[in-house]
Amino acid sequence: MNFRILTIIFMLASTMSYAQMFEVGAFVGGSNYIGDVGSSWYVRPNSLAAGGVFKWNISKRYAYRASFTYSTLHASDLDSDNSARQSRGYNFSNKILEGSLGMEFNFLEFDLSEFSKSVTPYIYSGVAYTRYKDLYYTTRTPTPSTGDADVSKNKATFAIPMILGIKGKISKRFVLAAEVGARYTFTDNLDGSNPIDPPTSTIVEFGSQYSDDWYVFSGVTLTYTFGKRPCYSCYD
Repeated sequence: MNFRILTIIFMLASTMSYAQMFEVGAFVGGSNYIGDVGSSWYVRPNSLAAGGVFKWNISKRYAYRASFTYSTLHASDLDSDNSARQSRGYNFSNKILEGSLGMEFNFLEFDLSEFSKSVTPYIYSGVAYTRYKDLYYTTRTPTPSTGDADVSKNKATFAIPMILGIKGKISKRFVLAAEVGARYTFTDNLDGSNPIDPPTSTIVEFGSQYSDDWYVFSGVTLTYTFGKRPCYSCYD
């Protein structure tokens, strides 16, 4: 048994010795919500989003990526082009904290050890875990002047991130990227339209219960690269 454990540790150590080019940095940008309240625009940032990102580049095309992002989702029916939503007048704010883990794919070869191959578009997907507030509306809040959602309790959901971006080396050690990423969540209550466990019976449910909520992060990342020159051919 001990021999097997030592063998696994040796294999992991050997893998790390082949590819030790990493990136660590920050993300800053904006967020917007897509669902049953507010505007129907897909990308329309209206709140600050910020976080951190870490990447392990295992080849010129692929990198494991982990990140965390914090923001407050805002939406108001008064910003909608839909007259029915404008008349309803609901609005909400929901603080969210997302942790994400997945794989980033470069459309072009992106060699961190060479400045000649320094720009590429990329996509990213994986799985995200998001903490949020469970919201609800009551029959006491039917008008624009009293349309704020109430807060019930903390909840969590999984989400699928789908990110498209472009990145480039701006120096020997720094990489700048711009990206837009939609998150499909497994909840229909980021906006209070379908509360899971409301504290009162006088709630209002609305919207489609068969369509879960989305949110979008749009912004830039700046990462610092470090580590030994990787053996990319070991993975290609």
